[in-house]
Amino acid sequence: MNTPKPEDFNWDLANDKGFGTAYSEADRSKMEALYSGTLNEVSEKQVLNGVVVGVTDRDVIVNIGFKSDGLIPLSEFRDVDGGVKTGDEVEVYVEDQEDASGQLVLSRRKAKIMKAWENIQNALDQDVIIDALVKRRTKGGLIVDLFGVEAFLPGSQIDVKPIRDFDIFVGKKMEVKVVKINYTNDNVVVSHKVLIEKDIEKQKAEILNNLEKGQVLEGVIKNMTNFGVFIDLGGVDGLLHITDISWGRINHPEEVLKLDDKVQIVVLDFDEDKKRISLGMKQLTSHPWEALSADVVVGSKVKGKIVNVADYGAFLEIQNGVEGLIHVSEMSWSQHLRNPQDFMKVGDEMDAVVLTLDRDERKMSLGIKQLTEDPWTKGELLTKYSVGSKHSGTVRNLTNFGLFLELEEGIDGLVHVSDLSWTKKIKHPSEYVKVGDSLDVVVLELDTENKRLALGHKQLEENPWNTFETIFTVNSDHKGTVISKNDKGVVVELQYGIEGFAATKHTVKVDGKLAEAGDVLDFKVLEFIKDEKRIILSHTKTFSEVAEDAADAKKKKAAKTTAAPGAKTVAKVNKEVEKSTLGDIEALSQLKEQMNDKKGE
Repeated sequence: MNTPKPEDFNWDLANDKGFGTAYSEADRSKMEALYSGTLNEVSEKQVLNGVVVGVTDRDVIVNIGFKSDGLIPLSEFRDVDGGVKTGDEVEVYVEDQEDASGQLVLSRRKAKIMKAWENIQNALDQDVIIDALVKRRTKGGLIVDLFGVEAFLPGSQIDVKPIRDFDIFVGKKMEVKVVKINYTNDNVVVSHKVLIEKDIEKQKAEILNNLEKGQVLEGVIKNMTNFGVFIDLGGVDGLLHITDISWGRINHPEEVLKLDDKVQIVVLDFDEDKKRISLGMKQLTSHPWEALSADVVVGSKVKGKIVNVADYGAFLEIQNGVEGLIHVSEMSWSQHLRNPQDFMKVGDEMDAVVLTLDRDERKMSLGIKQLTEDPWTKGELLTKYSVGSKHSGTVRNLTNFGLFLELEEGIDGLVHVSDLSWTKKIKHPSEYVKVGDSLDVVVLELDTENKRLALGHKQLEENPWNTFETIFTVNSDHKGTVISKNDKGVVVELQYGIEGFAATKHTVKVDGKLAEAGDVLDFKVLEFIKDEKRIILSHTKTFSEVAEDAADAKKKKAAKTTAAPGAKTVAKVNKEVEKSTLGDIEALSQLKEQMNDKKGE
C-alpha cells in the first residue's frame, strides 16, 4: 500500500469528507506561514545558537528551532561555572540533522573549537591582542590556551631579553598576538614580544637621541659571553667588551660580574645608523699606571702574578692593571730558546727585574734570569770547560747541522752532525739521538766572549780510520752488503759498520746483471781516502782480473810453443855470450888488482 506524501495531501477532498471543513483557503495559507515561521532552516556542519530546554543525568537537551530538539552529552558542559541549566543559551555545532534514530545530533565542544578558530583567524587578520592563559612549559617555550585551543609561545617570543626560567609564567595570564596559523597541523604560534617591541622602539629612539660619548648611565646585565656582556639601558642594548670591564686582565666576565646586576657604565662610542653602543666600566676609575710607585725603575726588583703565557713570553701583573712582558729570552741564561710554558704557568707568583720602563707608553719589560748570575761570567768556567775536558749533557734541540746540548743551566754547546760518529754518515741528528737524551761529549772549542761552546761525541774514541787504513788496503778483497742504490752506483756496508761506494760500472756481476740492494758480494778496494773517510770499491774487478791473468798466462804458453824449433840454438848462443862476458869481467878484475899492488909499493 502506497502512503501519500504530505505535500500530495488533497485538502479539497478532505473538506468533502468533513476534515478541516472549518478552514478556508486563506486560513490554510495563514496557518502554513505561521507553522513554517516556527522552524529554522538548518544545515549540517554549521554553528547555531540554541536554548537548553532540559537537563538529564547524561545529556543536555537543546532547542535550535528545528523540528526536533538535539542532545549533547553533559560532559561537554563541565567547564560551565555552576553547571548548565534550563534556559541557558549555548552555541552548538550541527553534526547530523537526523541520525539512524531520527535524532538531531549536536556538539558544544566542536562549536567551541570552530568558534575558537574563527576568533584566532580574526585575531590574526585584525591584529587583535588576546589575553591567554599559560597552561604549561614545553621544549623551547610555553603552551597557552587560546579560546580553548592550545597555541605555542616560543621562548624567544616571550620577551625582548633572554628568559632563563619558563616555569615562572605557568598558570599566569599573558597578552599575546597571533603570528602564524597552520591549519594542516592545527598549529598556532603566538608572541608576547611583539607587544613590547613597539614601546621599546620608542624608548630606543629617545635614548639614542639623548646619547653622548662620555655619558655615564646605569644598566642591567642581560647576557654574558666570553667576549663581553650586553647591558640593557632601558630598551636599548649596549656592549661592554671584556677588555673594558677591568684594568686588570680577566678571562671571562663572570669573574667580576653577574647576570641581572645593575652597573654603572660610560658611553665610549655609538653608531646611530647601526644602533650599536660601546660601553666601558674601567674608564670610570683612573688608570693603575698613574698610581705606579716611583720606586719602580730600571733594575729594581718587582713581584707579581703570571696572567698570560704566549709563545714569545709571559705577562707578569705587578699590581692590578700594570703588567710587564717577560720575553722568553729573558727567562733563562741558556742561548737555546724554549717554550715559555717550560718555565711558568698562569697563576704563578714570582720575582722579576725591570729591564725597560716607559711610563708614558705604559710599557715595561721584565727578566727573571737576571735574578741569578750569568754562568758565562763565572771565573771557573775556563777551567771547568777547558778544551779536551769530558762532560755529559741533555739534548735540548735538534737542527739540520747538529744538536744543542745543555751541560748546565745557561751553558749550552753545539755538537755538529759531523762530530757524532766516526763511521756512520749521519744526515740529521735525529738519526742518532732525540730531544731529552743524555749524551757524553768532549770540549773541542770554548769562546766565552761570544758564549760559544763546540762539543764532539765521536772524539771520545780514537779515530778508527787509522786502523781501517791497514785493513782496507788497495786491491784487498772484502765481503760487503749492498744497502742502497742510486743512479751513480751503490752504497756498500763493510765489516766494522763502515760504508764504501761502488760506481755503477763496478757493480756488474758475472751474469751481466747489476748489483741490487740486499746483495751480499765480494768487493775489491780501488781507493782508500782516509781524510775524506771514503772507500771506493768494485765488485766487477774481483772476477774480471782473474780472467785477465788467466788469459795472459795462456798467451805466454802459446808463444813458447810457436818458437820451439829455434829455441835451442838461441839458448846456446846466449850461453856462449854469457861465458864470454864473464871471462872478460874476470880479466878486468885481475888487472885492477895488479895496479893496486903497484900503488902500494
